[in-house]
Amino acid sequence: MRLRVKDIALRGVLVALAVIVGYLEQFIPLPVAAPGVKLGLANVVTVTALYLMGWRAALNVSVARVLLSGFAFSGVSAMLYALAGALAALAGMALMVRCRAFSIIGVSVMGALLHNAAQYVVAAAIVRTAGLLSYLPVLLIAGTLTGIVVGVVAHVLVERLEGIVMRKAP
Repeated sequence: MRLRVKDIALRGVLVALAVIVGYLEQFIPLPVAAPGVKLGLANVVTVTALYLMGWRAALNVSVARVLLSGFAFSGVSAMLYALAGALAALAGMALMVRCRAFSIIGVSVMGALLHNAAQYVVAAAIVRTAGLLSYLPVLLIAGTLTGIVVGVVAHVLVERLEGIVMRKAP
């Protein structure tokens, strides 16, 4: 598949936007003190790319964001957790979009839950303790709430950008 210059440029802009949003998100105080819980606002860019440009573009944006953010801000360990979460989330969301039976908010919630589940699996494989099970309800609640927030914002963006960015079939 040969990409047009416009597509490459747009993917680059989306990667940069996702990295910046992900970085700035650390400065947003959350009302909960649960370790590892954050809004995941960089995922707004991934969900928007998925709906406007298709799963391949969303995969490019998501993986590039994780790698750049990991090398620049967090390190290899956190990058592995983020990559597992990003790939699981995108795979699930792409399948849901393909079904065309779910709203963008529902797709986003599933993405957030799959992201948390994949990171949980990586943590369980590394830590190997049953104590992690007690944190699962926190991850489910947080994933649902953050998925709703990300989905609402992505929905607004997709509606506003659909006429500007040529939509491709998912």
